Amino acid sequence: MTRASTFERAQQLKALHQAPEILRVVNVWDAISAATVATLLESKAIATAGHSIAAAHGYPDGTMPSDIALAGIKTIVDAVDLPVTADLDDGYDNPAETIRRAIGFGVVGANVEDRLRPLDEAVTRVRAIMAAANDEGIAFQLNARTDAIARGGDRPIKDSIEDAVTRGRAFLDAGAALVFVPGALTRQVIEPLVEGLGSGKLSVIGAPGALPAAELQELGVARVSYGPFTQRVALRALRDLATDLYGTGVLPADTPPLN
Repeated sequence: MTRASTFERAQQLKALHQAPEILRVVNVWDAISAATVATLLESKAIATAGHSIAAAHGYPDGTMPSDIALAGIKTIVDAVDLPVTADLDDGYDNPAETIRRAIGFGVVGANVEDRLRPLDEAVTRVRAIMAAANDEGIAFQLNARTDAIARGGDRPIKDSIEDAVTRGRAFLDAGAALVFVPGALTRQVIEPLVEGLGSGKLSVIGAPGALPAAELQELGVARVSYGPFTQRVALRALRDLATDLYGTGVLPADTPPLN
């Protein structure tokens, strides 16, 4: 089977973002986790988890050097023939160059976070990313993340929502495809975000306690991802297995050959 081109995979991801059905992307952190998820018929795209890749390399979240991050993402792109959207932290020192490098090995979308930088600076970085992507000739899908809620501190949630909408609109105007707002878990938070950003423009994380995907779709959310939680579930399974092996010392008979 011929592998889809980067241009084709970008168009696929764009269509998934614009479809009326919510896009569910299960986050992965290495080649085998990506290949395992990609075997499922329900998988339409693959999302990398920066937190999880960092953990696999021994780094706290947000501290992994860009070269290690990009190398980890490349192993995932090479392992699947689905569109890959990558977690690229804040874009590092040169967001445009980071995007160029990522597109060079087949990434067609990315999360890039604002870390509550001053709005004009954050918008400048989004514009630089999209200019670099346009130069590469693909419909790059920037899932522009704002930390207005996640880093909102003690301010009233209403103020954080308003800040997220202001920042999100500015990012959309600068060319982003979606706005990712971590911390948007409840209907009371998501409804005003969708109203402010527009239906089909909000991306959220499906953290424990979040709304089901079907309900998110009804509210007008475009995409849900699962961040580091997929790796945490996998690590819990490993820990539980290790506990059993130290006890009975017997592997489950139905262990599948997934690797």
